Amino acid sequence: MIKIKSIESLSALSELKQAYFQQTTAPLDGMWHFGFVPMAKHFGFYLHENLVGFCCINEEAYMLQFYLQADCQINCQPLFTLIAEQNSAIIGNIKGAFVSTAEPHYLSLCLDNSSTFTVNALMYQQTSKITNQQNKCLELQLATKVQLAEFVQFAATNISAPQQWLNGYYGNLIARKELFGYWHNKQIIAAGECRLFDHYQTEYADIGVIVSQSVRGQGIAKRVLSTLVRQAEKQGLTAICSTESSNKAAQKAISAVGFLSNNRIVQFEFKQN
Repeated sequence: MIKIKSIESLSALSELKQAYFQQTTAPLDGMWHFGFVPMAKHFGFYLHENLVGFCCINEEAYMLQFYLQADCQINCQPLFTLIAEQNSAIIGNIKGAFVSTAEPHYLSLCLDNSSTFTVNALMYQQTSKITNQQNKCLELQLATKVQLAEFVQFAATNISAPQQWLNGYYGNLIARKELFGYWHNKQIIAAGECRLFDHYQTEYADIGVIVSQSVRGQGIAKRVLSTLVRQAEKQGLTAICSTESSNKAAQKAISAVGFLSNNRIVQFEFKQN
């Protein structure tokens, strides 16, 4: 019988996380899996005292990852149902899950236990080179530590992200040299990210862009994306990105740069007893 225990150190899950990423059919969204997942509570699945799987639940009570080793798959469906029906005393309350269509087994389990679901975001992967389209690029400047507050205020104003979270997130990107800005008349009007992966999906670069509301519709997002894709190409990496399902303007810009969206991030609501 599978036992569930709280995981205090994510290092205990290194091998299982590696296996988790290897079973996916496409690269997973970097923000979800390397931004949000580390902040979630992790729970280990144990069989005969051996760690054979895990799941993680965010503070809003949504599952973000679920994995069980191949040789324990006979336990997978009843274990997932136990958790989804809130019958685990260790995990407790759970509302639903976020899962991508690039995680077919996890996705199937969510479908079996859901009451409703909606598409949360579109996942994109670069399909064409843009190295020779230099006229579409912009000269972005690498962000510095002294500019952290400026970037935080810019993002908070233009996408309503919480400043406390932005301080940590942008601070980390600046330290890793993965945050860039574009200024006009000494005002930042676009921020771009080119996030690299340390342990998994190391052949990809996860890119993102925020454009000031005052200059949207002028093609700046497309030019920033082109610049970031070109930077990824120089490092021998394939660019990936994502955007909300409701953001039609971003989808148009991303597609224009040569990205194709074959996968989605789906939000599930579990059946409630």
